[in-house]
Amino acid sequence: MKRLLTVQDISCLGKCSLTIALPVISALGVETVILPTAVLSTHTMFKNFTCKDLSDQIKPITDHWKSENVTFDAIYTGYLGTADEIDEMKKVFEEFKTEDNFIFVDPVMADNGKLYPAFDLAYAAKNAELCAAADIIVPNITEAAFLTGSEYREEYGEDYVKDLLKKLSQICSGVCVLTGVSLKPGMTGVMGYDVKTKEYYTYQNRRINAAYHGTGDLFSSVFVGSMLKGKDWRDAARIAADYTAHTIEVTLQNPKKPWYGVDFEATLPDLINS
Repeated sequence: MKRLLTVQDISCLGKCSLTIALPVISALGVETVILPTAVLSTHTMFKNFTCKDLSDQIKPITDHWKSENVTFDAIYTGYLGTADEIDEMKKVFEEFKTEDNFIFVDPVMADNGKLYPAFDLAYAAKNAELCAAADIIVPNITEAAFLTGSEYREEYGEDYVKDLLKKLSQICSGVCVLTGVSLKPGMTGVMGYDVKTKEYYTYQNRRINAAYHGTGDLFSSVFVGSMLKGKDWRDAARIAADYTAHTIEVTLQNPKKPWYGVDFEATLPDLINS
């Protein structure tokens, strides 16, 4: 059985970060080891949430793993709340990277043309350093614009996306995948670029008129989990995109209309069967 390390926060209520990564990747048949960076009472879309920073625990935990000769087939990072945590992750990469494993970075920091409130341009530059150590990165278009110092566009064509990918390839020397890429009305998906082969890959599926917190975490978790089950990165991206869209559709049918996260629990059997 493959073993993955994922480094993110725990939002106790809210269906995002580790509370998505752990069950979803485990359901795919991959041992999922967690390294929590913080514990929040809920995710940040709730009011008055509590937060306990755990960044001072990263080194003691990883030192213990090293003393026990623990190894990983992949390392996956999501939301990292501070520049100091990014520096800690770079050290973790150095400790646990081997010739046989890969590093998967989702540089969570922005959307819809804006950085999240806790972050600034210095944080974006620090996140670019983390991406430089990765084998695969999966920013959305906003994050890619900040990582590369490019203009963010609401409306764009394929040339703009390819230009962002080529700029990202100056940061990450492996595979760069842009999420939330809409090349036709009513469609969305991904476009990726393999730096080594210089090949592009595009996948589009139907755009669903709904937005939920945590769907990026769901996509990344399925993507990295599928790769560890032997899928090529292109197939993994397609599987993740389709599953995320399917889960949004199922959530929309819930009569209770959950607002804070998607009903991935209801669709996990579909993912496993696929």
